[in-house]
Amino acid sequence: MQHKKLIRQAGLSNVDVLILSRGKSYLIPPKNAYNMVLHKFGEKLYSGLVSTMTAHLKEIAKHIESTQGGLFLEELNRIWAEHNKALQMIRDILMYMDRTFIPSTHKTPVHELGLNLWRDNIIHSSKIHKRLQDTLLELVQHERTGEVINRGLMRNVIQMLMDLGSSVYQEDFEKPFLDVSADFYRLESQQYIECCDCGDYLKKAEKRLIEEIERVSHYLDTKSEPKLTNVVEKEMIESHMHRLVHMENSGLVNMIVNDKYEDLGRMYNLFRRVSTGLALIRDVMTTHIREIGKQLVTDPEKLKDPVDFVQRLLDEKDKHDKIISSAFNNDKTFQNALNSSFEFFINLNPRSPEFISLFVDDKLRKGLKGVTEEDVEIILDKVMMLFRYLQEKDVFEKYYKQHLAKRLLSGKTVSDDAERSLIVKLKTECGYQFTSKLEGMFTDMKTSQDTMQGFHAAVGADLAEGPSLTVQVLTTGSWPTQSVNTCNLPSEILGVCDRFKTYYLGTHTGRRLSWQTNMGTADLKATFGKGQKHELNVSTYQMCILMLFNKSDRMSYKEIEQATEIPASDLKRCLQSLACVKGKNVLRKEPMSKDIAEDDAFYFNDKFSSKFYKVKIGTVVAQKESEPEKQETRQRVEEDRKPQIEAAIVRIMKSRRVLDHNNIVAEVTKQLQSRFLPNPVVIKKRIESLIEREFLERDKTDRKLYRYLA
Repeated sequence: MQHKKLIRQAGLSNVDVLILSRGKSYLIPPKNAYNMVLHKFGEKLYSGLVSTMTAHLKEIAKHIESTQGGLFLEELNRIWAEHNKALQMIRDILMYMDRTFIPSTHKTPVHELGLNLWRDNIIHSSKIHKRLQDTLLELVQHERTGEVINRGLMRNVIQMLMDLGSSVYQEDFEKPFLDVSADFYRLESQQYIECCDCGDYLKKAEKRLIEEIERVSHYLDTKSEPKLTNVVEKEMIESHMHRLVHMENSGLVNMIVNDKYEDLGRMYNLFRRVSTGLALIRDVMTTHIREIGKQLVTDPEKLKDPVDFVQRLLDEKDKHDKIISSAFNNDKTFQNALNSSFEFFINLNPRSPEFISLFVDDKLRKGLKGVTEEDVEIILDKVMMLFRYLQEKDVFEKYYKQHLAKRLLSGKTVSDDAERSLIVKLKTECGYQFTSKLEGMFTDMKTSQDTMQGFHAAVGADLAEGPSLTVQVLTTGSWPTQSVNTCNLPSEILGVCDRFKTYYLGTHTGRRLSWQTNMGTADLKATFGKGQKHELNVSTYQMCILMLFNKSDRMSYKEIEQATEIPASDLKRCLQSLACVKGKNVLRKEPMSKDIAEDDAFYFNDKFSSKFYKVKIGTVVAQKESEPEKQETRQRVEEDRKPQIEAAIVRIMKSRRVLDHNNIVAEVTKQLQSRFLPNPVVIKKRIESLIEREFLERDKTDRKLYRYLA
């Protein structure tokens, strides 16, 4: 009786309470709900709501359980939508309870309560839970095998799980979904790897990855994307990446060799998704580049032509640069690996500095004719790229200076601008000290022009009848001049040379001239049989030989050697070019053979003829250095290194005062590696030399410790 009295005081009838308790409807007048809470019946109202909704949902669960086949999801989705609408209405009706009673008693808010009850009574129903999970996973499986499913329905049902809380979505769907996905892709990847080549496999893996990302966007939680893609990456890429990379006839090396940029790009983009994927590609690529580079620099056939050798290097570099830019996203780690590989194998060939200089010489003599200024810069930049890989840059400098000298003195350079451009690039790369002598060579050429103008102005009238003379005055320190014995010049030439020497020393005090007859050229006018006339362009040595035949038709090798005093090796090359080269044989040799012997005899060939008036007779000379010349160049390089090593040691010891042997070697190597890699044995000898000259001293107790002596 007391209970009914309280209800009447709250303004509720027995009918209202019955409606609440039987769950036939959720509709209660808001004013009545407000009065119940106001009169302290909030607990009654709340518990009545829980029991009514629970009973109602249990009835609904039975209905859903009885739904057959494909209608199961549709019915679940329809009732879920109705439940959501009902929850909205109940929350509005019980708004006062939601705002006052529930917070004060720490109970679950109405809307959340409705979701929890749906979860516990519907989703976690023993007969619905497993069926729902299996149905969802089965639909995904169907879609993966190419069937069309109702994505809208899937999205709604999975959104329902997400609305019920992240734990519901994760535990009831995501975890089993990821497990099933892993099994699916593990099996599929194994089938693919057995029947596909690397390129096809990667296409299939890429397609599957795109599909799964699209699946997430259509009906899964966005937070599932990294987890799902990780499953695909692990099963389809990481588990098979070693086999894919090394796959015979289609793996990484095959793709590189055949310039398969699309496949390489696909491999890069897929492998970058797994932790060690790019490192694997990089290591295999590095090994491949080093192998082909090693083959190139150790193949005697490919070393025969220095220009072709360097062009092959540039072609390999261009090829791999294009792969890195087109397929590997200009990845700096790949570029560094490429640079490291080239530096490794270029320095396996001790003649690389010489060959690169010969390549430059070839290009600047004839190879750049008709080439645009932009293309010239591109070629020079490529040369500089190879130059950076050299460990012995000072050896390159030695050869480059020799080749530049020959180009300048013979007037054979294609472009002064190109010559100067390369020197600027070398200066930028290595500093002023590296190029100061090269720049001095250009200065001498300009100064020599002015000197000759002054000479001709002063004594030109007196020389009108004799041979004309052009002299290049070279500063000893700037040019790669060798101390050679001057050959015996013809008397006609000697007189003009003496006149120039008198003029030059008269206008410059404190200087000394030394004729470099091995570096000059001459133009001779010659008359052959039947009055045929030609102008012969020859070297100074060749001129000295030919002038002898003005007085004699026949001369033996010994007689020529005695008359000219040309060094034997140079003399043989000159005679070979004058007597043994078809179309240039202004002399005849007996007996006829390709080589010059000391018992050979030479005759003036009055039957010589050529369709050209001007005939250039070059000296037969190997493009590369001979072994003795190579030894001499190497010796000069080693001698030039000694003062540089000593200077570095003194600089280091001056700042450190006391240092042990190993640290000195390390510091010296670090300072000089931009020019060359000093040999530790040589460093030790230079330290000994500095101790003898009292720049350093050994510590009295520790013999490996050195002290600087101020």
